[in-house]
Amino acid sequence: MTETTPYDADRARFTRQALARLVLCDHAADVADGAAGLVATGNDPDSGPGGRVSQAFQLIELAEHALASAVIYERERGSSWAEIAQYLGISPAEAEERFAVNLDGWNTAFNVPYRLDDTGRKRIPQLPTAAYDPAWACDRLDTWARNRLILVNDEHPVSSGLVKAAPEKDFPSVTP
Repeated sequence: MTETTPYDADRARFTRQALARLVLCDHAADVADGAAGLVATGNDPDSGPGGRVSQAFQLIELAEHALASAVIYERERGSSWAEIAQYLGISPAEAEERFAVNLDGWNTAFNVPYRLDDTGRKRIPQLPTAAYDPAWACDRLDTWARNRLILVNDEHPVSSGLVKAAPEKDFPSVTP
């Protein structure tokens, strides 16, 4: 599958490290939004028995996605398994084994960016959405951060810190 999409040019503007960071940002925003849902008490009567436990458990699942994304980001930026493992309280070999599937999936997605659906007609991206369509992710996450992070005085609080693959003048303008 070597066909191109409108997102390929946008993705090429970023390094793999920057794309991994975007995915981590996206997962972190999901965790924050999930946690925010547990703060207000006004809708507690609308939640059935065990409902808040369900929300808290979903938060664990979201945090696990964020953790896997953080490991991928750290590997992309050159962190060793020993450096990662020290924060997880496990051995480097355990850390590598625990996240091998996530890292393999990330690496494979760059080599085989799409798979066909069951009908064989529709291409399904293998990269997480934030890495597949980074222009959309930058817009969404910059807006998310501006609206939620106090004392952030940056028009592009997420995208301004991402490492570009090459100067933007080298790329043609792409309109979504």
